[in-house]
Amino acid sequence: MDLENLEEVLQNEPKYRLKEARDFVFVKFIDNWNQATSFSKELRERLNKECPLYIEAQSLVSKNGDSIKSKIKLKDGLEIETVLMRHEDGRNTVCVSCQVGCPMNCAFCATGTMGFIRNLTADEILEQVILFNRYLKNGERSDRSPFRVTNVTFMGMGEPFLNYDNVLKAIKVLNDANAFNISIRNISISTCGIIEGVEKLANSGLQVNLAISLHAPNNELRSKLMPINKRYSLDEVLKAVDNYILKTKRKVMFEYVLIKDINDTDDCAKELAGLFRNPTSPRLRGARKLYFLNLIEYNTTGKFQASSRNRIEEFKKILKKAKINFVQRYKFGQDIKGACGQFVTGK
Repeated sequence: MDLENLEEVLQNEPKYRLKEARDFVFVKFIDNWNQATSFSKELRERLNKECPLYIEAQSLVSKNGDSIKSKIKLKDGLEIETVLMRHEDGRNTVCVSCQVGCPMNCAFCATGTMGFIRNLTADEILEQVILFNRYLKNGERSDRSPFRVTNVTFMGMGEPFLNYDNVLKAIKVLNDANAFNISIRNISISTCGIIEGVEKLANSGLQVNLAISLHAPNNELRSKLMPINKRYSLDEVLKAVDNYILKTKRKVMFEYVLIKDINDTDDCAKELAGLFRNPTSPRLRGARKLYFLNLIEYNTTGKFQASSRNRIEEFKKILKKAKINFVQRYKFGQDIKGACGQFVTGK
């Protein structure tokens, strides 16, 4: 798909043509301009040549049908992965990528083994959502599953705050009532803790959901799992989050992947609980009431092992006793390597 030349192709057409074209792409989700029957044959032919809508993708469906992973080939031949998750309550969530590869090199994440290749454009981010909207539009009707994507999470390949401008540009189109019309409260950004990005988002006025990849309760362990912690320490990240909450009054989610014998011990659970409840300042205590923990079972990427069910339950007991707000994330797409941390392609 290539929309870069859309405005140029339509520059000599009536002004309403551009709005009409965007409606075909972002609302009706056509996959060929021949379906834009209100356009002349000549214009459709030119658009198919200069602004093709074809998306080259290979897809895998999970055994229970609740998730679909697609590998998309971009126009320069590079590849990215994205996943559609179909929830029992009727939501359709797309986990999008924002970079080809990732520079963060987190020890538990397959994407980091690719290194950083390049940022995605806003259109390449939107292409992932378009792909699954086309799929849903053509699917069988179900009371549980609307014919469109309802939620988007920036939790795929890449660090969103290192591609901030394109991510924000894509979010504005996703939220646009004349485009995807996805509620801003149904869009989430996950960051490893790029403080400048947290600060910019706090000042953006956008009420998107913010998630922080935490994965360790102290600097020593977090630096081993996430090299970015050597630049942005845990204390600095939490300070930025506290300021974000005080400014936006928005809840912040912390993601914690449970890895056997690494970060799933009783001591880790107690230390983690301490992060959520210990500030002496009444001002910060107010902010940390809006901390929310998301526990994630480690999905195999070859280096570690997942925590046992019993160990996870013991970990959760400590958090419950400390009255920490948390939930254990439902697992999507593990059998198709589409779960958290498993996105990876060849270069």
